[in-house]
Amino acid sequence: LHKLNVLTIIVKVNYQAGHLLMSIYIIAFILGLFFNLVTIGPIIQQICRRNVLGIYLLSLSVSDLLYIVTMPLWIYYFNNNHKWNLGLGLCSLAGFSYYSNLYISIYLLCWISIDRCLAITFPLRVQAFRRQRYAWIICGLVYILVMALHCLVLYLDKLADPLNDSEQTCYETLPMTERIAMFNLIRVGFGFLLPLVVISVCYWLIPTKVQQSRGVDDQGKRKVRLLSMGVIGIFSFCFAPYHILLMVRSIAYFSVGEKQSCNFEQAMYLPFTCSLALSSLNSVVDPVLYVLASNGVREDMHLFCRKNNNGQIAPSSVSNMHILYNKPNLQ
Repeated sequence: LHKLNVLTIIVKVNYQAGHLLMSIYIIAFILGLFFNLVTIGPIIQQICRRNVLGIYLLSLSVSDLLYIVTMPLWIYYFNNNHKWNLGLGLCSLAGFSYYSNLYISIYLLCWISIDRCLAITFPLRVQAFRRQRYAWIICGLVYILVMALHCLVLYLDKLADPLNDSEQTCYETLPMTERIAMFNLIRVGFGFLLPLVVISVCYWLIPTKVQQSRGVDDQGKRKVRLLSMGVIGIFSFCFAPYHILLMVRSIAYFSVGEKQSCNFEQAMYLPFTCSLALSSLNSVVDPVLYVLASNGVREDMHLFCRKNNNGQIAPSSVSNMHILYNKPNLQ
């Protein structure tokens, strides 16, 4: 795929889906910023009540906010017909923030599922390990691991300069090379398929166990189903399209080779670019997990507002609010 073909593809995408991509990123920026800022206060309230799940949700929100602040760079990029003139540093920052948020979110959602499953399936055995200290350590390790691996991949794949000076594109390198195709397959396997299998098993075991439990009321069982559907929905809507198309492109490269894959790359470029935009919506739907996991969303919001206004929390209000699975009869 020659440089002229690359430019033709990008112009074609700009004509067909430029405004659509712009709209998706603008919506993700506005709603993601609003939802994360609105829910981060009540989530901190849950952490103050020594709620382990609140730590994972806060880590998700921080990762989302770090990515959201770079979204205007992508909005400008698409509005400028895929021409990046903001310099190498901002291009690297935008790409690093995107990929870090993507896989930090995936692994945190995976660990949330494991934590919920262990808390329900083996409540007594794992109680000693479900402490805030361990939750902070796990979140820190996820951040460090994902960011370190991303830096390592950039170095090994010689992508330290993601800015294509000849075409003025940022992180849009065509054609796909053999090393990148192999890395993409590894990324799909360990960054998406493995967490998806773990999450599916967890949310297959959790409802079964809850349905058999006499100590969980109908509202608790409903929360289990909603939280399960929420996590699976995020994976299906935000993460699956991007990784499926990434896998298809990589397999096609090994099947037909670089020279014969020009037409296929042209056909896949538009849907692949749209799947990148869809994956950015995870920063919007991640805060929904707080809503699905909380038994008293309105009360939490009201409590947070009262604390800001009065500087204190009413003890009677605190006793009425708990995050799902942290009730005594669920641990």
